[in-house]
Amino acid sequence: MADMLERLFGSDVANAFRAPFVLGDAELLRSLCAKAGIERAEVKRHRGTVRFASIETLISAERACIWTLGGLLDNEQFKRLLEEAERALMPYVTAAGAVAFDMPALVITASKD
Repeated sequence: MADMLERLFGSDVANAFRAPFVLGDAELLRSLCAKAGIERAEVKRHRGTVRFASIETLISAERACIWTLGGLLDNEQFKRLLEEAERALMPYVTAAGAVAFDMPALVITASKD
């Protein structure tokens, strides 16, 4: 999705989309925790699957995120994005027309003495 956004609208839009995912590195998270004084932080990767009823639903959800795409793209750009997404995201469309893809998450756990 980020690559598609960069192709269509440039790096500023693509980077806004990437922003919620910039802490996807376990070592970086451990380092940030240590700098913040959280000594025994554990960072574990959890696997999950993201599902949307359709590509249109996925794009609509992104449009609702006002701090990322919803605050950057206008109606015409969202129309262009949907048209491109319907082609580019086909590998993630199930036989029933839903969209599904892996989305791992890093979870930090720590305890205070």
